[in-house]
Amino acid sequence: MPFLRFIFTNIDRLKHSPSYLILAAILLLLACSSEKNTWTAKAYHNTTAHYNGYFYAREEIAKIDKTLWTGMADDFNRILRLYPELDSTTAKGYDKEIQEAVKMASISIQRHPNSNWVDDCYILVGRARHLSLDWGNAIQTFKYVNTKSKDPDARHQAIIELVHTFVDHGEYDNAQAAADFLQNEPLNKFNKKNLLLKKAYLYQAQTDYDRMVRNLTDVTPLLRKKDKPGRIYFIIGQVYQKLGFESEAFNYYRRCIATNPEYEVDFYARLYMAQVTEISRSRSVNAARKSFKKLLKDSKNKDFKDKIYYEMGVFELKQKNIQEAIVELNRSIREGTNKRIDGEAYLRLGEVYYDTLKDYELSQAYYDSAITSLPTDYEGYEAIKARQEVLNEFVKNLKTIQWQDSLLSMASMDSAALRARIDSAFAAKKLAAEKNAGKKKRKAPPRESDVSNASNVFSTGEGTETEQVSWYFGNPSAMALGQTEFKRIWGTITLSDNWRRSLRSSTVTNPTQNQETAANAAGPAEETSKATPADPAAAEFERISKQLPRTDEQKKEALSKIETAYFNLGDIYYFKLKENDNAVDSYTTLLRRFPKSEYRPEVLYKLHLILKDSNPELAKKYGDELLRDFPESTFAKTLKNPNYLEESSQAAEKQKAMYKTAYAYFENNDNVLATNTIEQALALGETSFNPNLELLQILIMGRTEDITKYQSALEKFLVDYPDSQVAGYAKKLLQASHDFQLNKEKQKGIQYVRSLDEPHYFVLVYPQKEKLGDIASANLERFNQENFKDLPLKTSNLALNDEYSLTLIADLPRVRTAIEYYQTFNEKVSGMSELRNHKFNTFVITKDNFDIFYRTKGLDEYLQFFEKNYPRQNQ
Repeated sequence: MPFLRFIFTNIDRLKHSPSYLILAAILLLLACSSEKNTWTAKAYHNTTAHYNGYFYAREEIAKIDKTLWTGMADDFNRILRLYPELDSTTAKGYDKEIQEAVKMASISIQRHPNSNWVDDCYILVGRARHLSLDWGNAIQTFKYVNTKSKDPDARHQAIIELVHTFVDHGEYDNAQAAADFLQNEPLNKFNKKNLLLKKAYLYQAQTDYDRMVRNLTDVTPLLRKKDKPGRIYFIIGQVYQKLGFESEAFNYYRRCIATNPEYEVDFYARLYMAQVTEISRSRSVNAARKSFKKLLKDSKNKDFKDKIYYEMGVFELKQKNIQEAIVELNRSIREGTNKRIDGEAYLRLGEVYYDTLKDYELSQAYYDSAITSLPTDYEGYEAIKARQEVLNEFVKNLKTIQWQDSLLSMASMDSAALRARIDSAFAAKKLAAEKNAGKKKRKAPPRESDVSNASNVFSTGEGTETEQVSWYFGNPSAMALGQTEFKRIWGTITLSDNWRRSLRSSTVTNPTQNQETAANAAGPAEETSKATPADPAAAEFERISKQLPRTDEQKKEALSKIETAYFNLGDIYYFKLKENDNAVDSYTTLLRRFPKSEYRPEVLYKLHLILKDSNPELAKKYGDELLRDFPESTFAKTLKNPNYLEESSQAAEKQKAMYKTAYAYFENNDNVLATNTIEQALALGETSFNPNLELLQILIMGRTEDITKYQSALEKFLVDYPDSQVAGYAKKLLQASHDFQLNKEKQKGIQYVRSLDEPHYFVLVYPQKEKLGDIASANLERFNQENFKDLPLKTSNLALNDEYSLTLIADLPRVRTAIEYYQTFNEKVSGMSELRNHKFNTFVITKDNFDIFYRTKGLDEYLQFFEKNYPRQNQ
């Protein structure tokens, strides 16, 4: 074999040596037959298979791997992927390489079937199918190698590649089963290393970071330079840091740096080392800060300044230095151009103001900016958006109160006093701007009270005439509000000269839309002017004057808005923000300012519930007032009799609360508790909320029962509750279920049920262009009366698809009767003048098979099934 390899690899040098060429020719003639089992034949086929088909196929797969790794955009804000993500768009770009790899590997298999490289070629074919997203063929290829190969190493390698394929296809249970199969197998070092990496990849896909990191730490002794060990060490450090093991994270970041990885990995390893260094090495906080500053000074890190400042902010948060964290996070936003890092900084600031400082108005501004900047696939995006929506609702109601109070206050002033107030506010603002114009920095830390309303020169709170002024660019909170307001009105604009002019020219075709957007963004009280006024104070005076509530009806409307806003704020504090003290303040302010409010009974009841544990005496006072002044209200009856909801139509209110609990169980996949909760809610009696509970019960059935029962339950629901608010959603669920089942059946081929001893339908199928519906129905009804009048047969018309319609005869009791009906019809159809000149097909079919037929529209497939499975003599 070494001799043959020498000949094949040095043929050019031997071409002038006749003796060698003659010997080579003889050996080739002796060995070329794939049937021979001599040592020369084996040597020839092994060498040729290895250095021709297998070699070139492997090279093509290597090209694809290189393309995938090069094109992978690492997101260092998340744990890095162990393997590149596959998608159909990218796969189209390397289709040529896939075809070439399969071709070369297949040639090697066909021409050298007895060589030692057949299994390896099959594995390359499987990998090519995997990379081209041909999941079925990839899986079958790897299974074939595992079944047929006599080489245990090849079998093991095939199963390991099968694990990877299952993970990319989302079949995590199958991937786990394949990995478990190899657990006790004697693997060589190459296969052991790959198995550990594939298992780690599986657990990464399932976000099981504990098991992921165990496999990665086990694989580290087996890594070689070509495996990019620095990247693996970095990922291990990321996982340990996420799990809270910062000392271990520090060690692996250090090991990563020691491998001299590519620059970006090296930078982030050093950055995250600074994050965990204080805990891992017992160094001072100042030492960690020095690490960050060292990174900032390095000119190579110029493009990463935003990330460094962000991590500095996160570090200060861990040290509970809130003000320092706010400063660093705002620096991150100002320094960077990376929208994702901006989004994360906005999010952290929003969390600080929400969770720590309880400043929900500022928090709302930051959450708005976070949602604008973060991608929709960001981890926890839906929860972030949900909180943003709550805060938007909160700020909307807060501003409604502030603005309507300001309007009521200004409405009591005469025009001269109002104009003087506006002039005074603008003069103060101009003076402050001139005073701060030459300042480069602000030495003192910013105060939250300095934040101004970007849309109005007046403070919208009661009792304050002008705003407290501070240097805008020294106040990160004011900047956040300003940025949010700017984006609301103008959208996201690329930094460039003359942006206003370019924006105006690019949107000139739809000026009305721009005006509406600006008007909506400006708040409930603003109107957008078409041009910048020469005198802004005069324009502000004119704008406000138009909105002042001067008549009794206008004042009543303004007070009604304030009343509703206080009630909404109380509910938001109580139910969504879980701020009971603030909820009590909002509710009591509502009662004080609006003693005859329509919300009073409900507010008294809620105050009783909030205070019954923390202040029983005050809770009793509110409860007594509710029972005394509103004895017939639902809330009084509920307070008096806790079982009242079970005894009245108001059970729906309790059902809604129970529904919320059941849905939480449902989201956590706790189907038993969800079902029990729903059953308890339904036991309260018939209410308008029952459809919601029953639909949730059906969703649980979709998880626990087969798809047929799930579809039947949805169909019954639509019959029972056709006008329900959730009926439309139920229809979508049913359609999605049918579409899923149809796609699944198409993948594996239509499978009809061979059990025929059950009730049947007679079906007459015809092209829609024949327009036979009414004619067929009339003729079949006459036929039934003349020939099968003892049977309670029913006739109906259905559209099968865009091409065919059908007329259906239902309730043929058994297969014998169905065949008799079919035979009799075919015998007498020639006498039906209205039908005999038209094209149509007829057959009989069981109810179960009709469901499959109607769902799949497989007319040709059923006609074949009918011809094969029903007695031919009866057809």
